[in-house]
Amino acid sequence: MTPTIRGAAWTFGANVTTDDILPGKYLERCNDEVGQFAMAGIDPTFAARVRPGDIVVAGANFGMGSGRESAPLALKLAGVAAIVAPSYSRIFYRNAINLGLPAVMVDRIDGVLERDEIVISLDERAVINVRTGARFALQNLTGIAREILDAGGIVAFTRARLGQVAVVPETSP
Repeated sequence: MTPTIRGAAWTFGANVTTDDILPGKYLERCNDEVGQFAMAGIDPTFAARVRPGDIVVAGANFGMGSGRESAPLALKLAGVAAIVAPSYSRIFYRNAINLGLPAVMVDRIDGVLERDEIVISLDERAVINVRTGARFALQNLTGIAREILDAGGIVAFTRARLGQVAVVPETSP
């Protein structure tokens, strides 16, 4: 993962549910199809308008509700490069990180307008609104979460870790 993410903001309020992100009627779709329905519970046109590298900026408690892994997957497949919010449902947060989708936490994210250019600098530990110059300090993405993101998700992270483990063949008694 690149340490700097730059994209246009798509703003949403607080308490966005996984059913808002990917409505239940699309859960029977193949995983590679769910991106076209991202945010359909709030904005049915979102997936057609979002561009690769864009950033979802939302209020507190993003991803609340069911723990469906397909919700963050839909955002990622739609082209969303990261999500910025003050807090997340715990299971949504873990699912996003495991899929390699940065779920950035900041203490507040006010003043961001739709389509503002946002820069997330993981190394500087900041989210910057280019239009206003406002900076918001990152509250997360350290330790193992950062390692998983840097690897590209939990599958790549696990494969890399397994590749680093020396396998000792069993010996017969």
